[in-house]
Amino acid sequence: MEYSTKGLNYDIKLLLAWGESITGNMKITEWLTKNGFPELGLFYYALRNEERSRTWLMENKFPHLLALINGIEGNEHALEWLKKHGYLLLHEMALIGDGDEPAFERLAKNDRRVFALLAKKMEMVKDEIEENKKDFHKFNSSPF
Repeated sequence: MEYSTKGLNYDIKLLLAWGESITGNMKITEWLTKNGFPELGLFYYALRNEERSRTWLMENKFPHLLALINGIEGNEHALEWLKKHGYLLLHEMALIGDGDEPAFERLAKNDRRVFALLAKKMEMVKDEIEENKKDFHKFNSSPF
């Protein structure tokens, strides 16, 4: 299958910088935000459930990036939206970010490995958020 880069048509150097931002490199996140790629910089915060960044993505013509995040979180409507609007690469990335290994294999086989690896980084962030929520709930389940 041919995966168009619709919605992620960036130079490879920017994609690599975005990957660094996703995993927490704040210098790169700041650089992206201040140097013409605020959508990629703010993605860091939106992925971590920061509502202002999510709103910014919607209001500034990047709903596909928000749909990617929502798809990673298992939102079926977001996944359907991505497919309906021709964001097949982002759809696959959302599946990967939600732990779908066959989706990872599909992208890797179709010369889209960089996107598969970016999605794996997103999965790591979301898994860490979920793990922290579980620990928080365990910690706060005390009867006292």
